[in-house]
Amino acid sequence: MRYVSTRGRAPELSFEEVLLAGLATDGGLYVPAAWPQFSAEDFKAMRGLSYEEVAVRVMLPFVEDCIPENDFANIVSEAYAGFDHDAVTPLRQLDQNTWMMELFHGPTLAFKDVALQLLGRLFDYFLTKRGERVTIVGATSGDTGSAAIEACKDRDTIDIFILHPHGRTSDVQRRQMTTVNSVNVTNIAVDGTFDDCQDIVKAMFNDPQFRDEVNLSAVNSINWARVMAQIVYYVYAGVALGSPDRAISFAVPSGNFGNIFAAYGAKQIGLPIEQLIVGSNSNDILTRFFKHNDMSMLDVEPSLSPSMDIQISSNFERLLFDLYDRDGKEVARVMQQFRVTGKLDLSDERWQRTKELFAAYSLDDDETLAAIGAIFDSTGELVDPHSVIGIVAGWTQQTNPKTPLVCMATAHPAKFPDAVAKATGKSPELPEHLVDIFEREERYEVMDNSIHAIQERVRKSNRAGQKTT
Repeated sequence: MRYVSTRGRAPELSFEEVLLAGLATDGGLYVPAAWPQFSAEDFKAMRGLSYEEVAVRVMLPFVEDCIPENDFANIVSEAYAGFDHDAVTPLRQLDQNTWMMELFHGPTLAFKDVALQLLGRLFDYFLTKRGERVTIVGATSGDTGSAAIEACKDRDTIDIFILHPHGRTSDVQRRQMTTVNSVNVTNIAVDGTFDDCQDIVKAMFNDPQFRDEVNLSAVNSINWARVMAQIVYYVYAGVALGSPDRAISFAVPSGNFGNIFAAYGAKQIGLPIEQLIVGSNSNDILTRFFKHNDMSMLDVEPSLSPSMDIQISSNFERLLFDLYDRDGKEVARVMQQFRVTGKLDLSDERWQRTKELFAAYSLDDDETLAAIGAIFDSTGELVDPHSVIGIVAGWTQQTNPKTPLVCMATAHPAKFPDAVAKATGKSPELPEHLVDIFEREERYEVMDNSIHAIQERVRKSNRAGQKTT
């Protein structure tokens, strides 16, 4: 398996190289040079298997040139051993033909754990083999940071710096990051938005001298391995609900487009998916695009669903690559135009191609609260402000009610207790391992929205870029 950049100028890489590189040297994102193909019989053979067994079968074609199957199976098993549900990502039925897939049974109570618990171990595996150490710099709108820190803390091969927008995450989200007392973890609260944090990370990757100096790598969903690991739970859901003998639809709350792109990836490898439905909050650039071919940047509005407070959806570039028939030069031109003008101009013909698979819907904060309350009243389920947006988007946009609909529950409601309690009158309880989180000491630095200042802070790490001994 080889990987190519969406902008066409970076060299093809192996999985190991893509994992450690993160962003391509030409500023693009890596995708498979060709998607592996699974037959109907391949999917049928996954029925009744554990999540870990399905994961190995789905991901092996993406990694097999770089890691022996037995080693990979052991890494996968270790990655999910700490999840608090045997099914890892269990399905819960909401009504006759709607299921909610709970992606929050990992250590930090969010879907990011599913990929990042694997990613941390893959980093360790390859870096130990190479005798190298990396510096990971990541941006988070709330959940990626804590999941990445949990996966990478105390690892001798990694120093990790996480940037979050100061004052724009929930208290639980922030404390899950800032109360980790580990020598290789640094939290930076940036005076700006998530998009500002993401721009700083990308600028670091686009500075070749700095990138090489600190041996920079990424855990954001710009890293292909994140997307690869997320493809698994779409296949797992599909097989559980009758695929490949019947099609399935998915509804996904999305800000950075990585989770929904993983569903697109599941379709590319052969899973029969009828419809992919995107849920947005008031920062509705994705919904405006899929409804009206309007991808224009507006100011980011703080909301009750802060992980989706995004106007620049990085992973959308991976979809653009296919919409432009894998013409990297054209993708580079379009992305440059988007950054300069704040608007993406896509031809009507290309936009109509997206309509064959994607639909979208957005909710503002008042609608989000009302939906949380309505679902609690009708089902008894507490859902967080992100997951509920996916559920409502699915219910309102599904075109064929006979097709099973799976709505991705991306975070535990206890990560957003104030919103859930306001909507339902019931405060969700934190799991036992987090009950004292508000008593723990926080460690983070507030910094200006300055690439140069933050680069200097990263340089202060006395382990950055060094070789292991």
